[in-house]
Amino acid sequence: MATGRPLLGQLLLRSKIITEDQLREAIRVQELKNKRLGSVLSELGYISEETLVAFLSRQYNVPTIKLSDYKIDTSLLRLIPYETLKKYQVIPISRDGGSLRIAITDPFYRRAIDDVKFLSKMKVSVYVASESAIMGAIEKYYPEEEKVREPAGEYKISKEEATEIEKFSEIIGSAVESLTVAGEKEELDIPEELDAPIVKLVHGILMNAVKSYASDIHIEPSEDILRVRYRIDGVLQPFIDLPLKIKNAVVSRVKIMSNIDISERRLPQDGRMKLKFGGSREIDFRVSTLPTIFGEKVVMRLLDKASLQLDMLKLGLEERPLQYLLEAIEKPYGMVLVTGPTGSGKTTTLYSALSRLNKPGVNIITAEDPIEYNFSGINQTQMKEDIGLTFASALRSFLRQDPDIIMVGEMRDFETAEIAIKAALTGHLVLSTLHTNDAPSAITRLMDMKIEPFLISSSVILIVAQRLVRKICESCKEVQKTSEALLLKIGFPPERIKDVKCYIGIGCPKCGKTGYRGRIALYEVMPVNDEIKELILKGASSADIKKEAVRLGMSTLRQDGIKKVTDGITTIGEVLRVTF
Repeated sequence: MATGRPLLGQLLLRSKIITEDQLREAIRVQELKNKRLGSVLSELGYISEETLVAFLSRQYNVPTIKLSDYKIDTSLLRLIPYETLKKYQVIPISRDGGSLRIAITDPFYRRAIDDVKFLSKMKVSVYVASESAIMGAIEKYYPEEEKVREPAGEYKISKEEATEIEKFSEIIGSAVESLTVAGEKEELDIPEELDAPIVKLVHGILMNAVKSYASDIHIEPSEDILRVRYRIDGVLQPFIDLPLKIKNAVVSRVKIMSNIDISERRLPQDGRMKLKFGGSREIDFRVSTLPTIFGEKVVMRLLDKASLQLDMLKLGLEERPLQYLLEAIEKPYGMVLVTGPTGSGKTTTLYSALSRLNKPGVNIITAEDPIEYNFSGINQTQMKEDIGLTFASALRSFLRQDPDIIMVGEMRDFETAEIAIKAALTGHLVLSTLHTNDAPSAITRLMDMKIEPFLISSSVILIVAQRLVRKICESCKEVQKTSEALLLKIGFPPERIKDVKCYIGIGCPKCGKTGYRGRIALYEVMPVNDEIKELILKGASSADIKKEAVRLGMSTLRQDGIKKVTDGITTIGEVLRVTF
């Protein structure tokens, strides 16, 4: 109940409505009584309810309402359980079409407002009123026979479903105990009562995903179950199967949290939500819904800035390729391309480069779709193609913003590539991505996009290809016997085979019995030097460019993988999985 209340105290203190001594005493009493800070301040006589209501109205730009002058529609009270209204100190007042007007003591209590939206299945207009007025109105108008009822609605849980949720609640409990940040228990709101079991269920799925270091959550309806899977270290793993009957409730809850239209189930939709853990750790969830034959599928991408690796020295680059990349991004102009399939870590590499370049004397602008993480000191722009804000149009605007460094999330077409290359030729450092299998293929991809070879050779200074492989769990790592024939087949030098030791993880509790924990990138870094430029001008194939790059010392993705196998970082199976 006390979560986030000191913020109100600081606002009141800053406005000189209360003193520091009064705030200190109120917080002490609040901790003893487990009440909201506003209630405690009123009880202690430090602030009147009328003053608090007026302050909250001004602070959050929410209108006030005097409930004693308002006739409340009692039929609306049946939409929300009695105990929930008391807990949140909220009351429905009236409805206007599909919108519900509510009065609440704290207009910034997002969890309460979201749950009212979920339970009522309506949009909500918020008014602020005093605690005594709201609690009095609840007791006056809420039907006596309804005060002890079970929650109604189409999402009522059957006995079988309740049993399933009860099993899941044990997993939730373990997650709550183990998720800590700086010694604090995590602060993701979970209702103590079961008046909204779907709320508890969804929050448990989110918390356990964080605990498991998942990058994505998949909620998938099938013919007979609602399957929940987590993508951990790049591989989808089953988590739990839920009753199919609650699929609409689960999806609706996620949609409400993500500001997605719950009434639209025919079209794909996108949204975002942010949850706070441990008071200081914020995790963004990028949400996508997709209609399927058995209902809507939901995929949530977890974006945890705290776990983002921005140190270029720790990305997994070997010494010489790292030096090539550092030299390239320090150049005053030119283009650096990062290639690879979706989910190969390209964005992390680009963000790491930008983080290194982000200095007070540098103007950095990015065009992204979507913006995965936000960074202080970098001007980030979200693409919105439905209103004409494309990569190409954004790039044109960027060039009028006096940039030093430009990052383009992806070069998808000729227009974007042409503008980016011209920017690289006119005194700007441009970073971007392409979807190609290796570094040399980026050259032929640009040619396929009708970019002239002389423009490519003049602008592109370095190309990076990358893949992500799982790292062997250090807690269960052991030597694996590997045949010489297999080592030769995947590319180990014959003269070194007898000395090679390969490792695997046998599986333990720390890695979830998978044998892997965490990921690292394999890199292929190709500087565009004079020999490569000459081949580009001749229109050489990617195979010819690759052959020359290897002759000049480039380590391929496979060779980098072999190096990480011999270093005991990953397995042969992982290298074979992501490289040719």
